[in-house]
Amino acid sequence: MFKNVLIACSSAVLFACNNENKGTEKSEGDSATATISAPMNNTLTDDEKKEGWELLFDGATTNGWHRYGNTPVGAAWKVADGNLFLDAANKKDWQVRDGGDILTDNEYDNFDLKLDWKIDTSGNSGIIFYIFEDSVKYQWPWYTGMEMQVLDNNGHPDAKIIKHRAGDLYDLISSSKETVKPALEWNMAEIKCLNGKLDLFLNGENVVSTTLWDDNWKKLIAGSKFKSMPDFGTYKKGRIGLQDHGNTVWYRNIKIRKL
Repeated sequence: MFKNVLIACSSAVLFACNNENKGTEKSEGDSATATISAPMNNTLTDDEKKEGWELLFDGATTNGWHRYGNTPVGAAWKVADGNLFLDAANKKDWQVRDGGDILTDNEYDNFDLKLDWKIDTSGNSGIIFYIFEDSVKYQWPWYTGMEMQVLDNNGHPDAKIIKHRAGDLYDLISSSKETVKPALEWNMAEIKCLNGKLDLFLNGENVVSTTLWDDNWKKLIAGSKFKSMPDFGTYKKGRIGLQDHGNTVWYRNIKIRKL
């Protein structure tokens, strides 16, 4: 009787162990499958390539970018862990020493831009587009280009100002809804412009829609801080920039397609 019990118990344990191993193998298999199927940062899928998407950041270098004024990217803009980031450890006035705003080498008119960003606690940056690069005539990129705000809404003073919060078309149009994530978390942004129809998306939500260059656009500018800049928001083709506002900020998965 005792021997039979031992045999039965041994069989039960063996069966349980075999089942446990099978369960573990299945779990590991699922995990491996999930890892393989997850999109890699700073790469394009075959479908994206067919749709005409191009990477603006290769995940390893600052190739394709330069500092405003057509000089090399400053040393404060660094690449690490597949991220393009501004190291704000050495500040100078309201920007970073050897930082500055960086721009794409190419210009764009009708485009769809996507990228991920995260901002340091109490940080500020921005994605500027339709920049006409003439640093002699225009001191800063935002003398001509408009900006999608990048901000820590919970910590930066600008968040108290209407039209200055994350996702806003800076100083022109407030986001229709707030979808931004807290500081140090990744956000997905998209800027799409086709024949003057502009749409801004933040974390999958369409937060701003407007039409550029019509009479209403001129009224928006006239009621903003850009009213003293006669060429602001007038160019229909230009470069895309990432702003140095004196705070650490990270970007990745920067890609664009011409429309």
